[in-house]
Amino acid sequence: MATGDTLLIFSPQSNEPPTTNFATLDTRNNHLVLDFDGTTNESVVFSSVMPRSYAGGGLTVYIHYAMTSAISGDIDWDVSFERIGDQQQDIDSDGFAAVNSTDNITVPATSGFVDIITVTFTDGADMDSIAIGESFRIKITRDAVSGTATGDAELIKVEIKET
Repeated sequence: MATGDTLLIFSPQSNEPPTTNFATLDTRNNHLVLDFDGTTNESVVFSSVMPRSYAGGGLTVYIHYAMTSAISGDIDWDVSFERIGDQQQDIDSDGFAAVNSTDNITVPATSGFVDIITVTFTDGADMDSIAIGESFRIKITRDAVSGTATGDAELIKVEIKET
């Protein structure tokens, strides 16, 4: 694979919810979604192995979402990585790196329209130094406290692409 190729795609059914403040599985017209509350910060967690085709560059996370009812306001998303790797992380505790955020994203003017936003990470510590062939987790949080859009946000898909 070349830089810029998609490495991984996550769907709602792949979520491994945290123990508290987690987005809930739902459907919208038979599309599986993860609902994030409009007033409480909620998260989802996906785990995978960094593909052998990864060339060691930075990553861009594409969040595909729609709003349950909001047609105005803005939304904020926080994303962080946790390297599990080879003897890197004791899985009895969390070790997510600092979050990278995308803030003040205007929601679509029509409820149900899908918006795709990006959150970028440089290689190294920014993405918790995940290496080829290592297991890792990605955590995505709707920062409902900071955003102004009301109602649930519905996560449709997450794509990780090398940049």
